[in-house]
Amino acid sequence: MHLLVIGYVWPEPNSSAAGSRMMQLLNTFRSADWQITFASPAQQTEHMSNLDELGITSDHIALNDASFDQYIATLAPDAVIYDRFMMEEQFGWRVEKFCPTALRILNTEDLHSLREARHQALKQKREFQLEDLYSDLGIREIAAIHRCDLTLMISEFEKDLLVNEFHVPESHVFHLPFMLEKSTEYGVIPTFEERQHFITIGNFRHAPNWDAVLYLKQTVWPKIRKKLPKSELHIYGAYPPPKATQLHNEKEGFLIKGWVKDAQEVMKSARICLAPIRFGAGIKGKLVEAMQMGTPSITTSVGAEAMYGHLPWNGVITDDIEEFVDAAVSLYQDQSSWQLMQQNGFCILNTLYDKAVWEPRLLTRIDLQLTLKDNLRRNHFLGKMLRHHSLKSTQYMSQWIALKNQNEENK
Repeated sequence: MHLLVIGYVWPEPNSSAAGSRMMQLLNTFRSADWQITFASPAQQTEHMSNLDELGITSDHIALNDASFDQYIATLAPDAVIYDRFMMEEQFGWRVEKFCPTALRILNTEDLHSLREARHQALKQKREFQLEDLYSDLGIREIAAIHRCDLTLMISEFEKDLLVNEFHVPESHVFHLPFMLEKSTEYGVIPTFEERQHFITIGNFRHAPNWDAVLYLKQTVWPKIRKKLPKSELHIYGAYPPPKATQLHNEKEGFLIKGWVKDAQEVMKSARICLAPIRFGAGIKGKLVEAMQMGTPSITTSVGAEAMYGHLPWNGVITDDIEEFVDAAVSLYQDQSSWQLMQQNGFCILNTLYDKAVWEPRLLTRIDLQLTLKDNLRRNHFLGKMLRHHSLKSTQYMSQWIALKNQNEENK
């Protein structure tokens, strides 16, 4: 079986949760002996994975260019994964036209429209409402989901949102969290006494992460530092802009460290992970990484959303600033509570994210979708209607841009 992944970016597992998620998907299909081609219109980066070492073919593809038509027809994959809905918008009509038998899968990472709607509500200093999702971005994203044969949702909350609010058939959506090793696979980790300081981590290009860093700098960290004057906050993340590095202040113990090759190494040396995430979607890689390294975390309701089921959290969840500060200070100094929270994290990982459970579930679901593909398409009239109208308009716009670009080159 041959899988084509159309990537929005090249996977960077050491830079973002999305990069880790993509590598988990690729490794799952590799374990089932699928032939994999990863293609992207994005520029390659210094932190991207070396896919060649994994036996994965890498190709560059162009946006709004008819060269993809021959490419997909020749490649003739059995399945195509669009990494984020923008890639389905760009290439979906070409895949349908020139490789109609391929199973079409959307990997959302998170609901972009939910993240953006929550961001807008925060800016307007009001509560998020479901009606906020009825935006241009939301319409585009939900339409792309309806057009696909299967959508992978990392958050069960968002999967239920699609089914209950946007009428995506259960047959077309699959909840798939991070697929991780059991907690016993991470080796010996430092004890409470061997750790010090606080940590937060996240790609600076991701808006919720940048907002959290600013919120820490301006509001949260000064209150913690006042109560723990010798503590430091170490802030890691790829692509820190000048406005971020300018926040570095050793006197305040607010240290911008930037990109780190091994996030787990720095996570396990810290005593507490701080994640005051005020908007966002999906599930948070930094909080999973904290659990893996036995590092309790203090976060918000949005930060912990859909991550722990009915199990106790590996730290404290609160949206109140004073409670957040008090929890951080208290847990930093209370060894017995800290150890209990650490065990909570291991329990969450082993119960909800076990790779040995989720990998076969994913592969079984893919086999089922391949078998039922024609019936699924025939019975999902809304998806068929959206493909007819949306893909035609997308096709004509793309062809117009391609012709315009060709005319520019011929001048």
